[in-house]
Amino acid sequence: MITETDAMFRPAPAACLALLLSAAPLAAQTVTAEDAAAMLYPPKVAEVVITEGALPKDQAKMLAMVAKDQPYYAAIAISPEEGLMSEATMAAANHHTIEAASAVALSQCNAKKTGAAECVIVATVRPEGWEVRPLQLSSSATEDFVANQGAALALSAATGAWGIGPSPDEAIAACAAKQEAATDCAVAIAE
Repeated sequence: MITETDAMFRPAPAACLALLLSAAPLAAQTVTAEDAAAMLYPPKVAEVVITEGALPKDQAKMLAMVAKDQPYYAAIAISPEEGLMSEATMAAANHHTIEAASAVALSQCNAKKTGAAECVIVATVRPEGWEVRPLQLSSSATEDFVANQGAALALSAATGAWGIGPSPDEAIAACAAKQEAATDCAVAIAE
């Protein structure tokens, strides 16, 4: 388990949209398959980062054990007034960035909470040894890319959807077909 030394991540609702939009430039930059292979992390090898002080130690330990099985990039949000074992606790997994996963988890948590306080991120799941890179893909999209070398890959920064196809247009169509809300599909990898 890894803990963050920073204060709890508590963006305001408007900041959630800004966080989500900050992930969009990654999709706007198209890279070659060779360049992508050098930037991506191995699929399924992840680490859990627990926000320091967000939970009692026993709950943090339990959450780390459960979260380790979530595909990266993932975030878990709770309502601070209701705690971890609340219906408001939400996880968003298999996104292309921590920021996108956090925005979704916070939005869903805030929609379900009954307390006045805004939800907070208590844990994230990221690739082991994570550092910012020009291209980041979800664990499943990375696995799909590895299995389909030479194909174009499009992704939705907002939803975590992705699509693979023999051409960029077909990759965008495959991405958009995965989720109705995936209206921002853009080519990330193409020859």
